[in-house]
Amino acid sequence: MHQYTRSVGHRPLVESLARFFSRLMGHQIDPQGEVVVTVGAYHALFCTIQALVEEGDEVIIVEPFFDCYQSMVHLSGGKSVPVPLRQKSGGCASLSGDWVLSPEELESKFSSLTKAIVINNPNNPLGKVYTREELQMIADLCIKYDVICISDEVYEWLTYDGAQHVRIASLPGMWERTVTIGSAGKTFSATGWKVGWAISQGQIMKFIRAVQQISVSDCPTAAQEAVARGFQREYEVFGTAQSYFLQLPALLQTKRDNLASTLEEMGLKPILPQGGYFMIVDISSFKVELNDRGSEDQPYDSRFVKWMIKEKGLSAIPVSLFYSRQHKKDFDKYIRLCFIKEDSTLEAAQDILKKLDQ
Repeated sequence: MHQYTRSVGHRPLVESLARFFSRLMGHQIDPQGEVVVTVGAYHALFCTIQALVEEGDEVIIVEPFFDCYQSMVHLSGGKSVPVPLRQKSGGCASLSGDWVLSPEELESKFSSLTKAIVINNPNNPLGKVYTREELQMIADLCIKYDVICISDEVYEWLTYDGAQHVRIASLPGMWERTVTIGSAGKTFSATGWKVGWAISQGQIMKFIRAVQQISVSDCPTAAQEAVARGFQREYEVFGTAQSYFLQLPALLQTKRDNLASTLEEMGLKPILPQGGYFMIVDISSFKVELNDRGSEDQPYDSRFVKWMIKEKGLSAIPVSLFYSRQHKKDFDKYIRLCFIKEDSTLEAAQDILKKLDQ
């Protein structure tokens, strides 16, 4: 465990991943040629985008997006084409599932230059879990325009209220054009291990494996062995009460609901996430004197977060950071809170929130 292992993935881990995800994707995954292990999902995204996106290629990115997507596309010489999730007409603004893509708007972004589309399911920071129908719409466009789907699924086990995580690679015609990104840090709540992976068909993986090998050579052996054993156990108890993949979301749903109740009592508008461990909050109705002259050109949520950290000792992330420059101003009245915390930490945060306007 203290020596180098196989460069593109410790054999026990790639075999465990292939065995586990074969039954979920409906495809017999080759552990030697269709799985690559990376230094976290971040590195998996980097290898995938650097391998597949060339100078002048366009990549559609669904907003809000994890902030590295856009930078990685630009680093590869590509152009990012953002398309935002918007509140559904007649829907409930307090539910993440009522933030949807417009099929017409999305298709208008596809062109002969489009190489890939990047989605995050469940979405960070919104917590949206895409329905099968929504994913089929995206899949149909990928097939029609011969586009690769890069599906960031690091929060795949964290879904609530009966929401089902559907893997877009499992849809007809999508295995051969999807790269699925996963994370042991999110899967087993061990982010410091920095073990991630990409899974796709062999021809695509050939290029991703090449980038992985020239960027880090290989990944730490001991952490990969630990993740392999975790998946081996989960394979045996999958779908039972002993499965961590069932225990963790049950624990987090209670934390989510408690935080949402506190925010609602304050008159704020939380958007209840279907997945992940973040909650975004509409702060447009919260009136506070920020006293930050000279910062008026910054997005309001960034200014609000700086005020809250400095004056109240509570940290959050401005949601405008998850949007492209052209859409930041449309979504700068939200902040992101994290609820995968010890109860004592959440209780302390809730006490601060209740006194936020004092």
